[in-house]
Amino acid sequence: MMKSMPQRRCIGCRESFSKKELVRIVKSPEGTISLDLTGKKNGRGAYICKKESCLESAFKKKQLDYAFKEKVEASTYEKIREEFIKNVK
Repeated sequence: MMKSMPQRRCIGCRESFSKKELVRIVKSPEGTISLDLTGKKNGRGAYICKKESCLESAFKKKQLDYAFKEKVEASTYEKIREEFIKNVK
């Protein structure tokens, strides 16, 4: 019997994908928010497509604020955007 792949929803476009098709953004127990390219870092996670348009949509709609249950600073959004463009594209 084949093992099913976990499904996650993109916070930008709201479509479901297999976990491997998405990039995880994680809030560590210390409160640091960053990209988790391995998908294994400790903390609360939110998933996003590998499309820059989904990232921009999630930022515009303040989806990270909702996912992490706190206000995310603009500087954190910029840091994530730079990391995303450098590592995902």
